[in-house]
Amino acid sequence: MVQRVFRLLALLLAFFALGPAPCAAQARAELRPGLSSLELSPYVTYRVDAGRRIDSGAMFQAADSSGFQPLPHGDPTFGFVDGAYWFHTRLFNAGNTEQRWLLVLKYPLLDNVDVYLRYPDGRVDHLASGDMLPFSARAIRYRHPNFWVDLPQRTEVELLVRTQSKSSMQAPLALYTFGAFAEMERDAQIGIGIYNGILFALFFYNLILWLSLRDSSHFWYMCHIAGFGLVMFCLNGLAFEYLWPRSPWLANHAIPLSMAVSQIAMHQFARKFLELEQRWPLGDLISRCLIGFFTLVGIASFFVDYRLSVKLGTYCVFPGVLAIIYQAMYTIRRGYRPAQLFLAAWTMLLLGTAMYASVSIGLLPKTFVTEYGIQVGSATEMILLSFALAFRYANLRSENERIVREANEQLERNVSRRTGELSSALEQLAEANSRLRESNRRDALTGVFNRRHFHDVFDQLLRQAHETRQPLGVLLIDLDHFKKVNDTHGHLAGDECLRVLARKLADTVFSENAVVARFGGEEFVVALPACGQSRLLEIAERLRRRVGAEPVHYAGKEIAITASIGAFSVPPGWNHNADDVLHHVDDALYAAKNAGRNRVQEAAVKV
Repeated sequence: MVQRVFRLLALLLAFFALGPAPCAAQARAELRPGLSSLELSPYVTYRVDAGRRIDSGAMFQAADSSGFQPLPHGDPTFGFVDGAYWFHTRLFNAGNTEQRWLLVLKYPLLDNVDVYLRYPDGRVDHLASGDMLPFSARAIRYRHPNFWVDLPQRTEVELLVRTQSKSSMQAPLALYTFGAFAEMERDAQIGIGIYNGILFALFFYNLILWLSLRDSSHFWYMCHIAGFGLVMFCLNGLAFEYLWPRSPWLANHAIPLSMAVSQIAMHQFARKFLELEQRWPLGDLISRCLIGFFTLVGIASFFVDYRLSVKLGTYCVFPGVLAIIYQAMYTIRRGYRPAQLFLAAWTMLLLGTAMYASVSIGLLPKTFVTEYGIQVGSATEMILLSFALAFRYANLRSENERIVREANEQLERNVSRRTGELSSALEQLAEANSRLRESNRRDALTGVFNRRHFHDVFDQLLRQAHETRQPLGVLLIDLDHFKKVNDTHGHLAGDECLRVLARKLADTVFSENAVVARFGGEEFVVALPACGQSRLLEIAERLRRRVGAEPVHYAGKEIAITASIGAFSVPPGWNHNADDVLHHVDDALYAAKNAGRNRVQEAAVKV
């Protein structure tokens, strides 16, 4: 089992390590008309300044004399390296109407980023950013270093970027118009929001469980979520943006510290969940040693060199997670079933973390999968761990019941049966409540919606029609001489006439996405979304003919019925309330009745 898991991880890492084929950088990046964003890596060359002493003037001269070389495999990811890295390209605005662009370096952890723009007249603009400067030094409030650059039409501008960092050296550059950047950032924020939402939900869910059950596994799982969430908040640049924007020192030292805290909580949670102290004392000792080691790493992060603490925390992720996976496998072989879900969870985390760490140390290229694999892997891991906790709790409860109530199996069966009956009763109650809610919306006699529900829906339809600038058709139908029907044939016959009218109404407007309701007495109202005047009158006339086409059969008698109809099509953008609309259509109905009944009358409203 152990060999199969490691073989699978090796194959997946090898697959992602293939990356793009090596390619030479093109001469210049052209901003053609209609272009709103451009990834610059295919056009960038680079040079290393090991002594970190060369200035921009010398680098511009080196670029003019072909002193720069293409990116290895077209990938601007170099891992933990020394020295300053310079990146060069030429930007040519080939007629694009947008002349102000946002240059984004899509990696938030670089210490110093200097941008130099050389224009044809010899002018050189210098811009600076990075997490060694306050967050306010950035062009816009954004987690990645960014700069506004002016690129006039039909002008070639040389771009020179100097990066220096004790963190991993990654410099994926991209240009955006403001609109394209806003759209890209909106999508990114949705993904980050979903990820953090998952963490918050799991944190508070397990907080409630811990307060209720007092099971330490839930407490350490909460610590694991909080620690890992802080790690991701730092790695995404959001901690610097929102928590300590004026403290570059804290922005840098929070990364190794949060990594150490996350590892401590992770191993403590594994100890408690897998019950290593009882099931495998040697594995428990290994976890205790790792907890002690990461405690020292966290304390040392305030005193030792930042790069050393970050590299140490990054490299030690692998043996830490591998140790937990082996501990899970060991307990599975000992028959501990909850460890199966636990193992699946940590395998997902290992894969995502391995990809992210491999990018940081330069083993894998920076792609969408490798960059965001840790978020996907960690979110999946935490969800699976939540399931594993629930499974573990159920397993412990089952074992306790078996031990404590071995002589009371009959009682357990009774409890199980009663639980089933209660569930069935709750389902029936829920179904009854659903039917009750539906009946409150329906007219008991005709089965169509009642007046109260129609008013609620009609207000929404009016707002929707006004916002979308679509017409809204309204019909008010009154059964002619209904009092005479009741007096001649009785109220039960009148009720049957109302039911027949309701069915004919519903059948006539079935395909129109209409709302049909009994308005009161013998009056019915119909709302037809996106229905203009001519279409509304056509439907109303068809309805009128259908009502009078055949009599109502009741108690061996044939009762001839007709209907008068008032029609009003609310024009697009007409901003009036529901009472105004119903008043106009009611006037039209009375006009139809005064004109002899059994007719359709359009509302005479000047818009």
